[in-house]
Amino acid sequence: MKKQLFKQLAKLNKIILPSFTKKELDITKASKLQLAIIGWRAYVTINSLN
Repeated sequence: MKKQLFKQLAKLNKIILPSFTKKELDITKASKLQLAIIGWRAYVTINSLN
């Protein structure tokens, strides 16, 4: 059940949140909000794969 929830969140993130890799964002120049979004997407992706 937990894995299904994270898979749905991953799909929602892909639709709603911006992809910073496509925009070639320099991680050293990212704002706190951008870093939080990157961290959230990584957390959801890791949990959806496990």
